[in-house]
Amino acid sequence: MAAAAPLLVHVESMQTAVPTRVAGTGRSLPIAVSGPPLTAEELQRRFRAVLYYRGAGGELEAAARERAAWVKESLSAALSDCPEMAGLAGRLRRGGDGRLWEVKLKDTGVRLVHASVEVTVAAFLEASGANRERKEAALALWTDVDAHEPDICAPFILQLTRFLDGGYAVGVSCSLLLADPLSLIGFLESRARKHAELQAQGMHVANPVIQYTRYLQSPGAAKRVKSASTLGAAAAAAAADNTATTVLFRAAGTPDHRALAVACVGKACEMLGVREPPRFTVMDRDGSEGLNVQACACAAAADGDQKPWRGQGHAPRLAHWREAGLEDMELEGSKPVHVSYSVSPCADEGLVIVMPAGGAELLISVTVPNNM
Repeated sequence: MAAAAPLLVHVESMQTAVPTRVAGTGRSLPIAVSGPPLTAEELQRRFRAVLYYRGAGGELEAAARERAAWVKESLSAALSDCPEMAGLAGRLRRGGDGRLWEVKLKDTGVRLVHASVEVTVAAFLEASGANRERKEAALALWTDVDAHEPDICAPFILQLTRFLDGGYAVGVSCSLLLADPLSLIGFLESRARKHAELQAQGMHVANPVIQYTRYLQSPGAAKRVKSASTLGAAAAAAAADNTATTVLFRAAGTPDHRALAVACVGKACEMLGVREPPRFTVMDRDGSEGLNVQACACAAAADGDQKPWRGQGHAPRLAHWREAGLEDMELEGSKPVHVSYSVSPCADEGLVIVMPAGGAELLISVTVPNNM
C-alpha cells in the first residue's frame, strides 16, 4: 500500500497588523531577571492556542478573502483599544549583561500569517495525541527569538488557516515575556468582539486594493510563500512540547508567589506521578507593568521531601483552560468546535506562570517535564 502523502500547510501571505492609532510608542516595560542571564533557549518560552471553526461547506474563495481582511482590520483595532496589551506590537530588547531586558513599545505591529491546508477540519481533528500535536504546530507558526538581535523578531504571531471544507483555524504563538496566557486570552476575546462590531457596523476596510491585493486576485491566483510539511520544523517544536505537561491551579492571592509556585509544582508532580524537576522558573507581575523572571530550586531537590506543598499554608485547587473562556469565543456567529493550548518551557526544567484571575484569585500554570 502506498504511503499517505504528507500533510502540507501552505503559507500564502505574511503581513503585519499595526495599531490603527498610536498605542504606546516610546514606553518600555521592564523585565527583571533574578538568576542567571536568559539563554537563547529560555527566550523561546511561549504560549500557543489554536481555535478550530467549522465552515459552511463549499465556501467561496471570495468569502475566505473577506474573512482574511476582517481579521487584519479587527486585529489592528484591538491593538489600539487595549493599551495594556500594547506590548504585543512591541519588540524584545536586551541590555548588556543578559539580565536587563525590556519590551520596547514601538507600535511596529504583529505578524499575521494567512495559510491553507489540504484537509477538512473534521479529518484534521480525527488525529489524536502526539500525532495531532505535531501537525497542529504548523497552525500556529513560531520563529525563534534571536538572542543577539531580538528586536528584529516578531514575538507574537497570529495565523489564519483555511481548510478544504471552508472551516478555519485561528492559531496564536506568543512569547511569555510579552504576555501571560490569561492576558493573551483576554486580548483574543477583545479582538473577537471588535471583529463582530466592525462587521455589524458595515465598516469598510481602508485601502483594500493596496492592503489586500493578494486576496482580491482571481481564485487560486495568490502565490504561496512556502509550503511547510508539518513534519518539519514545526513538528520538531511540537515534539519538544510533548516532553512536558501543563497543569492549572487556582489559589487565593498572596504576595509570596515563590512559595505558592513551590506548592503548585509539588502538587502537579504528585498528580502526574513524576519527580519534581531540580529547578523551575517563576514568571509573574508584581502589580506593575513589569515582569519578574525568577529562577528557583525545588524544595525536594534540597531536602528530599517529595511533597513540599504540604504544610506551606497554600491550598491550590485544580483548574482548567476552559475556565479562561476561549471555548465560548464566537467568530461569525459560531463557537469553536475545539480549542487546544500549549505552554513551551525549556528542557528539563519546570515553568510556573502566576496570573491575576480577577478579584483576589490567582491562576497558576505549572509545566513540568514528563521524564523526571
